[in-house]
Amino acid sequence: MTDILMPALSPTMEEGILAKWHVKVGDTVAAGDVIAEIETDKATMEVEAVDEGTIEAILIEAGTEGVKVNTPIAKLSGGDAAPAPKAAPAAEAPKAAEAPKAEAPKAAAAPAPVAAPAASGSRVAASPLARRLAEINKLDLKLLKGTGPHGRIIKRDIEAALASGTGKAGSAPAAASTAAAEPRKVQSLEQLGIAPGSYDLVPLNNMRKVIARRLTESFRDIPHFPLTVDIELDNLLAARTKINTALEAQGIKVSVNDIVIKAVALALKQVPEANASFTPEGIALHHNADIAMAVAIDGGLITPIVRKAETKSLAQIAKETKDLAARARDMKLKPEEFQGGTFSVSNLGMFGIKQFASIINEPQGCILSVGAGEQRPVVKNGALAVATVMTVTLTCDHRVVDGSVGAKYITVLKGLLEDPIKMLA
Repeated sequence: MTDILMPALSPTMEEGILAKWHVKVGDTVAAGDVIAEIETDKATMEVEAVDEGTIEAILIEAGTEGVKVNTPIAKLSGGDAAPAPKAAPAAEAPKAAEAPKAEAPKAAAAPAPVAAPAASGSRVAASPLARRLAEINKLDLKLLKGTGPHGRIIKRDIEAALASGTGKAGSAPAAASTAAAEPRKVQSLEQLGIAPGSYDLVPLNNMRKVIARRLTESFRDIPHFPLTVDIELDNLLAARTKINTALEAQGIKVSVNDIVIKAVALALKQVPEANASFTPEGIALHHNADIAMAVAIDGGLITPIVRKAETKSLAQIAKETKDLAARARDMKLKPEEFQGGTFSVSNLGMFGIKQFASIINEPQGCILSVGAGEQRPVVKNGALAVATVMTVTLTCDHRVVDGSVGAKYITVLKGLLEDPIKMLA
């Protein structure tokens, strides 16, 4: 008898919703058979059996939320080893999931787990990043308890130890002080003077929980700074009209955002220092400009990626962005289509927003916020004139991109957008 475990469908996944079972107790399955569907914060995925056997028990009912990664979800007889199911994109995904049941708010960070010291000479199971962070902060891994797969110590365990002050090398293991480790609690609306019954409570879906956690971590832990410029669009709009006329027979229509994505990618090739990510081991300089574009969907936000955008024509980018956005709204993206971008673009111009600054999508080093193009008075050669102007803001991770690098990048981007012929050079 072996356990079928809740799979990790992405590097950042910690829990998911077991949406549907395709098997029942007593069914015989073969390797590759679809046995269940899992909902993550980004997509619905099918889980395939990796071994043959008979389903002896279903441990987690369909519709259960918050199932932790590596939790046993079913039992299989006849297998040789505990299978870790693999995942593939679901053929069909609901456009709008039912509102999940309300659940108690979770603490923002848990007190650091503490364990008895490991036996002398034994090696503590820990990820390479956790070991590096422990070394930098002089933590004794033997004093910590891991929350990763099979008790492995991972990054969040190190962060919890640092937050609570436990695990210092040479110290005896002891329970963390509740007062020191207790996270800030969010008061209920009633405690803040909002009368019960005066509002409707919409439960948090899985996507909204992940967005709240990741953006809180980004805004709290990453030193952001914004750089804002105005860009004149008249030459770009004239070029776009000619491009769309030429592509009309192919049924392709290039948007301003498509041109922005192309320009962003070309500017990253000219200023490669801005196409970077911070890691504890060093600054990662990316070889390609993989541009993530923010797409609003029911219940949250997702960022599908145009890979190697610097190598693609505007027609290719236009077709790809249209397809990615449509499948993003239907929750049908594959994990590789929304994970791993090197730079993000968020465009609120269609809503008439003039200017805004976005929160960085870690581990990317920059995100560009694009406002609406509008006619504004400008001064040219000492005389007042009217031009179509768009305000953009580059938000930078100061650990990776210094002010001079950010300024150089946004200047190059401005030049490409104001004179699109430069994109052909």
